[in-house]
Amino acid sequence: MTLLALTLPPAMAQKPSRPATAASAAAPQAVPQTFTQTAGAGTPNAVTLAAAQQGVLSCSSRINQVVTALGVTESSGGTWLLPPTQQDQRLAPLALEVPTTLGGSAYISATFAPNQANGCGASYDAVFYWPKNCDELAKQSYGGLKTLGRLKNDIAMLDGGANIRIFLMPAGNTGCVSIKRELVF
Repeated sequence: MTLLALTLPPAMAQKPSRPATAASAAAPQAVPQTFTQTAGAGTPNAVTLAAAQQGVLSCSSRINQVVTALGVTESSGGTWLLPPTQQDQRLAPLALEVPTTLGGSAYISATFAPNQANGCGASYDAVFYWPKNCDELAKQSYGGLKTLGRLKNDIAMLDGGANIRIFLMPAGNTGCVSIKRELVF
């Protein structure tokens, strides 16, 4: 397990290749953004560099793309959970804590898979707690998305497009946890 201290010198701080904030990782949007463009040119971010130092090389551009678009900055922290050998030929799971502009932090779990048809496959889950009930959150923040029903009893599913699902899970009497799940092509 590799712990990351995501501290970038000012000269290495990356601007996202498209508009993104730390809150965009978990914060709802009327139309969820997807990662369909290639990673921007420039210096790799700290997460990408940490992966390369641990032997994860073939997914470098995908890691840089996803981590940058999720708004990971020097205020974020994370850890790679890499296998002891053949790191560039196995799944590369990443756990991140990303401060949001709404206060608090989002938990993001991303997994990168080398040697896929698209070079490197990726998916992530962005998890955030909201101090409002799920019905209110769905109406106010996800009103443009189609409701798909429930996973079983309590967790609502919203359709964000072919590769995105939003899950809303009640938390206590008045809160809600949103989970944005995206498959990155």
